[in-house]
Amino acid sequence: MTKLNELSDNYGARKGRMRVGRGIGSGKGKTAGRGQKGAKARSGVSVNGFEGGQMPLHMRLPKRGFNNIFAKDYAHVNLGMIQKAIDAGKLATDAVIDHAALKAAGLARGGKDGVRLLAKGELTEKVSFKVAGVSKGAAAAVEKLGGTVEVLATKVEAA
Repeated sequence: MTKLNELSDNYGARKGRMRVGRGIGSGKGKTAGRGQKGAKARSGVSVNGFEGGQMPLHMRLPKRGFNNIFAKDYAHVNLGMIQKAIDAGKLATDAVIDHAALKAAGLARGGKDGVRLLAKGELTEKVSFKVAGVSKGAAAAVEKLGGTVEVLATKVEAA
């Protein structure tokens, strides 16, 4: 039986790196495998997307869509997932559930601007929430069970 400190690769399993530009005898001397002259033989060349001066494909194709830089980034959490976490003992029903509590339970990933509560799934416990946003259905479902939903005021930046 071999010992851990005696383990080694089979011969030829790992190939050493080729040292280019080190003389004719090495087989990769003089031009170092770059061929003769031209842009690709020089250093500092980046040919990604370059088509010899012709307008590149990524610039010829039409652009579509719009990326709103002012859009709010909410972590969306469904009531059904919250109920699952309560059943698993990850969330306490007696305390107010906020972004930090949901993050600790592993429900709210990301969400730079807070948590938005959505109504997918069934909630069976009386729970209080303190969130950045809530859908009408989710608010109705929580209040039907006697819970409360406090929506945090968003910061409005002066123009």
